[in-house]
Amino acid sequence: MAPKRPRGADALHLAVEAEIGASRSQNPSAAPSLGSRGLYAAVDLGTNACRMLIAEPKGSQFVVVDSFSKTVQLGAGLEASGKLSRASMGRTMQALRICQKKIEQHGVAHMRFVATEACRRARNAREFMRQVKRETGLIVEIIPAEEEARLAVISCAPLVNRNTEQLLVVDIGGGSTELVWIDLSLVAPEDRPRAIMRLHRGFQVEPGGARVVDWISVPLGVATLKDQFQDVEDDAARFALMSWFFEEHLASFSPYNAAQTRAGFQIIGTSGTVTTVAASYLGLRRYDRTKVDGLQMTSDQIDLVIREYLTLGPEGRRVDPRIGRDRHTLIMSGAAILQALMRIWPTDRLSVADRGLREGLLYAQMSADGVLEDGPYQ
Repeated sequence: MAPKRPRGADALHLAVEAEIGASRSQNPSAAPSLGSRGLYAAVDLGTNACRMLIAEPKGSQFVVVDSFSKTVQLGAGLEASGKLSRASMGRTMQALRICQKKIEQHGVAHMRFVATEACRRARNAREFMRQVKRETGLIVEIIPAEEEARLAVISCAPLVNRNTEQLLVVDIGGGSTELVWIDLSLVAPEDRPRAIMRLHRGFQVEPGGARVVDWISVPLGVATLKDQFQDVEDDAARFALMSWFFEEHLASFSPYNAAQTRAGFQIIGTSGTVTTVAASYLGLRRYDRTKVDGLQMTSDQIDLVIREYLTLGPEGRRVDPRIGRDRHTLIMSGAAILQALMRIWPTDRLSVADRGLREGLLYAQMSADGVLEDGPYQ
């Protein structure tokens, strides 16, 4: 499948938006609660997991009040059938019911639920979204790839260095990987994080602002890339094939063949793969976000962790507490993507981001409502 390029909202997204407008007044879970504490919720229904954050705006940031994450494998079997399976939809529905209960318990006023690559590709996705609404009252939007990329980018704004002139943000998901290349050379160093936040409105060129040179959504994530090479038995050979196969899908991404200087270049990686590699490097037997988010890793450190994973083999990775039982089957496909990216571009450092689509959704909602100290970013 060819990588997706920016084309605006697709027909399904527009149809779902229309449905939201027609039903929001009738849906108590989607309408703001007058008695709430001004809380915001964001749910990312991905190919592999269902994740939720509930947060309260505070200054120019937000404070997380509650969170939830559950592996649901919504995209299991999608590559072969083109449809979401009954079992995967059942697991996902259970997770969404938990999200619904948490939202009710906290009296959340503002919320947005989004689904990504698996639902963009599945023939029965719209039917499943209707089922979710009937059974839980929750409205889940299937967002286009550009919006997914944009939300991942703005979530990483606080990690942008003042001296960064060329920025690559990479979001490795379950079903797809989004890459966004941003030119910040015309933005004053002190305004670069804010310039990234202003991209919540779209990837259009803004005079004197952050300029999106190019972006791409590759339909290969940790789950879909793994499915491509299940018939390769040798662990190391499978890893090498996955890495080179992913790189082949970047050929139409314009910065891929362009000469880039090392000075002023920053790459930010946001995904479970990146944070797992970081936790493994730090030797964390129990995950600690405060130690991982914002960590700088060199190419050599990343390669060292990947070599350790290969040495461990499938069984060793399964019992390694740094990886975790929910991720051990997917870590090598994610590592293959990460290694390809570090091989291609002129940097020996990666900024690790324990943030992504959920945080982007929260920032976008809060910015639109003008409840952030420095917002709205217009």
